[in-house]
Amino acid sequence: MNTNLSSFFIFIAVLGLLGVCHGQLRMYFYEESCPHAEEIVKEIIWNRVASNSTLPAKFLRMHFHDCFVRGCDGSVLIDSTPNNLAEKAAVPNLSLAGFDIIDEVKTELEKTCPGVVSCADIVALAARDSVSFQFQRPIWDVLTGRRDGIISRKSEALANIPSPFFNFTSLKQSFANKSLTVYDLVVLSGAHTIGVGHCNFFSNRLYNFTGKNDENDEDPSLNPTYAAFLKTKCKSLSNNVTIVPMDPGSPLSFDNNYFNILKQHEGLFQSDAALLTNGEATYNVNELLNSQNFFTEFAQSIMRMGAIQVLTGSSGEIRKKCSVVNH
Repeated sequence: MNTNLSSFFIFIAVLGLLGVCHGQLRMYFYEESCPHAEEIVKEIIWNRVASNSTLPAKFLRMHFHDCFVRGCDGSVLIDSTPNNLAEKAAVPNLSLAGFDIIDEVKTELEKTCPGVVSCADIVALAARDSVSFQFQRPIWDVLTGRRDGIISRKSEALANIPSPFFNFTSLKQSFANKSLTVYDLVVLSGAHTIGVGHCNFFSNRLYNFTGKNDENDEDPSLNPTYAAFLKTKCKSLSNNVTIVPMDPGSPLSFDNNYFNILKQHEGLFQSDAALLTNGEATYNVNELLNSQNFFTEFAQSIMRMGAIQVLTGSSGEIRKKCSVVNH
């Protein structure tokens, strides 16, 4: 293992020993009420990731989309009903996946400790454990003690999840609304080192960028060689089926390569390119070209994200089934 990662893991171990807590979340929340909870989550998630290397990106995205709407309360898991279109029905969430595995984890936990472990905590743990499978050890601490929300609205997902078309001002505001800084924005954008993007979320950068109806109207901030490659995959503005990796060099490896490609103007979305339009954000991007900086800072930023507007104590509920509220 390289020395950067070794010292990073020592840093994480120290955090654990310090018993870090954000608000009312804490390490080992289930130590007495369900001692094997985290082990059960890890075992199922690692088994699934072993046979499907695309899952880490999916669970990381699910965690992000959950936390940005009503806080990290598992509301992204709730199914729509005849009377309510839930978050799942919103455009940004239509391509989310992995709900079946969250259900599998919940079923196992309900057998072991009925009514104890929240769906919100399962999502946070699944994100960490799926990404950590690559390293065979946890690469950030997950504080637990979240409770589940009982409200899930399509309109709130649309209003709160940052868009891939956002410019820097909109991105900064979106993160500030959740008490996250520009540094958190840049660090968490590094999650785009794994996963894919659908053509329709970036093909405006390839064709008709300024609305002149000129098929050669490209986003000038996009590396022309990369743009030419993307055009071979996304042949029209209307293609909403084709997917391309966000980090073509190592799409399944959680690393800091996102920041290298960003500097080469090969960020896939407008929201990626936007990070280089602001001095502070660009400075942060340059800092994260150092692998150890990225791992250390990602651990901190995702813990901050995981604490957004959490329900604890007697707020919310512990859902018996993650896709349905109890009452």
